[in-house]
Amino acid sequence: MSAAAEGRPLTAVRARLVGCHSCGLLISDSVLRDRRPPRCPRCATILRRRKADSQARSAAFLIAALAFYVPANIFPIMTVTMLGRGQPDTILSGVLHLIAAGEYPVAAVVFFASIFVPVIKIAVLAFLLISVRLGSKWRPRDRTAIYRITESIGRWSMIDIFMISILVGLVKLGAVATVEAGLAATSFAAVVILTMIAALCFDPRLIWDRAEAPDE
Repeated sequence: MSAAAEGRPLTAVRARLVGCHSCGLLISDSVLRDRRPPRCPRCATILRRRKADSQARSAAFLIAALAFYVPANIFPIMTVTMLGRGQPDTILSGVLHLIAAGEYPVAAVVFFASIFVPVIKIAVLAFLLISVRLGSKWRPRDRTAIYRITESIGRWSMIDIFMISILVGLVKLGAVATVEAGLAATSFAAVVILTMIAALCFDPRLIWDRAEAPDE
């Protein structure tokens, strides 16, 4: 009986295929038995059915990102000094100052890239890891789509770091105006990088492995 007839989605495991982690080529799983070590015929990457220790590595990077997320929001991310006056700003206070100055589009971009995206990415990755760990069969297609979206937009959080880097490099006017990066900038960059690595370590095919398992 076909997978469609059984009401289950056709997966690579059921179709006896294995995907290359590097180039995405789908190959017959017979290559895993015929070659030692099995390599992709297109890019020569060693083939594996699943990423090694995917859940453990993804969870480790996610926990590290959470540890850096606290100082990233508590400590100042930059200090802008103009004519000898200035004060350090956290990410949130910077957004509030932009709103008070009427810079609503800029405030929206900073809020989305620096606050909304990191929080959502951490929450989504934690949800996916927990759901896989518990063997959930809930909407595997939707969970896979959520993962793909989260993995693709996470890098845009670096906009804030790029902006600070440009300001620090360009605004060097002595007593007139200066911009200095704070401790939170380093912590926030670590959060972005660690969540990106956590997303890359997570293997979304684990979501579908439970869909293949028979109901208990």
